[in-house]
Amino acid sequence: MNKNSFEGRIGRTWHDSEPWYPAPPAQTPGAPNILFIVLDDVGYSDLGCYGSEIQTPRMDALAGAGLRYSNFHVTAMCSPTRAALLTGRNAHAVGMGAIAEWSTGFPGYQGRITPEAATIAQMLLPYDYGTYAVGKWHLANMGDYPTGGSREYWPLGKGFNRWYGFLGGFIDHWNPDLHEDNHPVQREPRKGYHLTEDLVDHAIGYVRDHVTSAPGRPWLTYLALGAGHWPLHVPQEWIDKYKGCFDDGWDAVREKRLVRQKTMGLLTAETSLAPPNPNVRAWSSLLPQEQALCAKLQETYAGFLSHADDQIGRLIDYLASTGQMENTAIVLLSDNGASGEGGPTGAVNIRRHMSMERETLEYGLAHIDKIGSEYSFPHYPMGWAQASNTPLKWFKRNTHGGGIRAPLLVHWPAKIREQGGIRHQYHHVSDIVPTLLETLGLQPPKVHHGHEQIPLHGVSMAYSFEQADAPTRKQTQHFEMAGDRAVWHSGWKAVARHTKGDDFDADRWELYHLDQDFAEIKDLADQHPGKLRELIDLWWEEAHRFGVLPLDDRDVERSLEWSRRQVPRRFELQPGMARLDRQLVPPINDRSWRMHAQLREVQPGAHGILVACGSRFGGYQLHCQNSMAVFTYAVHESLVHRLEVSLALGDTLLEVSFARTGERAGRFDLWANGKHAGSAQVKRTWLIFGMTGGLTCGHGNIPVTDECLPLNAVSGLRMEHVIIEVDADSQLETNSFSAILQEQ
Repeated sequence: MNKNSFEGRIGRTWHDSEPWYPAPPAQTPGAPNILFIVLDDVGYSDLGCYGSEIQTPRMDALAGAGLRYSNFHVTAMCSPTRAALLTGRNAHAVGMGAIAEWSTGFPGYQGRITPEAATIAQMLLPYDYGTYAVGKWHLANMGDYPTGGSREYWPLGKGFNRWYGFLGGFIDHWNPDLHEDNHPVQREPRKGYHLTEDLVDHAIGYVRDHVTSAPGRPWLTYLALGAGHWPLHVPQEWIDKYKGCFDDGWDAVREKRLVRQKTMGLLTAETSLAPPNPNVRAWSSLLPQEQALCAKLQETYAGFLSHADDQIGRLIDYLASTGQMENTAIVLLSDNGASGEGGPTGAVNIRRHMSMERETLEYGLAHIDKIGSEYSFPHYPMGWAQASNTPLKWFKRNTHGGGIRAPLLVHWPAKIREQGGIRHQYHHVSDIVPTLLETLGLQPPKVHHGHEQIPLHGVSMAYSFEQADAPTRKQTQHFEMAGDRAVWHSGWKAVARHTKGDDFDADRWELYHLDQDFAEIKDLADQHPGKLRELIDLWWEEAHRFGVLPLDDRDVERSLEWSRRQVPRRFELQPGMARLDRQLVPPINDRSWRMHAQLREVQPGAHGILVACGSRFGGYQLHCQNSMAVFTYAVHESLVHRLEVSLALGDTLLEVSFARTGERAGRFDLWANGKHAGSAQVKRTWLIFGMTGGLTCGHGNIPVTDECLPLNAVSGLRMEHVIIEVDADSQLETNSFSAILQEQ
């Protein structure tokens, strides 16, 4: 309220004045609560109710009392799917044509949701909804990450009243970097902690606080779990539940899942398995030791997903115990297909595997008992991803079915009478918001906060709630991811898989009649060249209309380009400062750099972390303990370089330098008050994008080493500052991550 909008009367005192109160926000009678549950990298067949042997009884129960969709589509990576889910528009059109880190200077690739596309949270705020986000965001580009930066594209800037979660695409579930609302959270380690449990605790807490403080008001909660994206982190007892379950291998699992899918009615009896993907070996061709390692990695994934299911069940139990299930619309989906990023053999530490060197079988077997624990960062082999996507071909990142078909469950007793129904209509993640708005009787705003709005692109699915056999109302849907392209129109699909670096015009387009060929097996391009040409032309029309262009097959290079342009080379750190996100830490990869820490009033017993960056899977740390100053550089969890020097009392200047001596190689030196204390040769440094944690000064957040624990504040000295200076680019850091992906 301001003076110009006030409609009462103001006298000299309240006795001769007349108050006026603005009308409360509009409410839709019987407006439902809305719960989005988004799984990460969970394949089409991974839930029990989609044919899996993995135990997901709580999600299966939602399907059994609601609807399953057999023909639901998302985008091929997570950020675009989340943008389409929350806005009801196509991802490129709202600025999110790829994952947030791959932002570029083009409208379709801003790495953030444009203000011209209000989210469902922003749309519902005027109708008295409380709005809450928990878990993965991944909808702000790296320029939005600094603590002192804009929060326009964080959850609170996009219509959510509260948020607790993480900004980026993946996270350590044992030792996470987290945010609450608009600030980083200083983690307090506790025994038995697991992120999925923490996220569900917060989801329950937000809903509890809402219904107790604002009874009668509806709520929207967006719960985006990290499960089952790598790293596969889960308590050992959940892994043990699956011991021996996958010893028959991915080929057998795939066959069995197909049979279950047909029996359930998800697929027709004529549906066959797509041929094996390239680089996926037949299980029978693996050595027994390879089979043992691959089976253990899948046991861990299965335990991870079952544990997430159990935690979802806790949230469902809370809603049931408080009488909220009847009028709560629950929408549960995965953001893309299963990930082939683990390569042919998977990995105990996927970050090392992707950005440094392939793990050997011997290494995996030596560390097999650590898989799933905080001393691992694991991912399954691509053979299990192929099984996850049964019966489809290809993976996450691809626009074939394995990348873009996903499970979708809708549970809403007040609107859906049929229990356990299956719907086969073709739909896309952009159709969710139009569905909710139609059932609420609401129209999207034409203008939001001064920004003229892009029309919704999705088509409501509400007709399918009561009409199981109704024809699909959607007509067209396009797809694109890093050069892979596809378009679906009236039952037909044209798709081109692009190889990075190749001429886009040389890509071969395939043609499938999806109404008769669910798994995209029979390529009809040669039989129907006219239909193929029609669909290719349609793809280009859609690409122009929805901001898909320019085509860009770069991946991590986009992030490196942004880093070179935006991240400074000199950092002055102050003790107690908020954590720097891992994307914004000093860019020390493959170049010379220096760090010095000025300490004052050093006392006997001085203890604590001066600077910590990254984690034990790639990071460095300077700390004090036992009258020593210690510098640690963890190449990975099994290769750690360590230098130490006696810590002088009073004033001490500690200096660390790294002199690059070759490609991703060099020498560390440690100095104390100008006196050289030792050197360490490093034959292989990690890349900055191999890191799994941010940077702290004066305290820790994620362990880089098991020394100097717990990660509390420095004591027994006073830090003035820490300065890190980085030399110019070496120009040799470019492409190991994406090169490995291309080999897969």
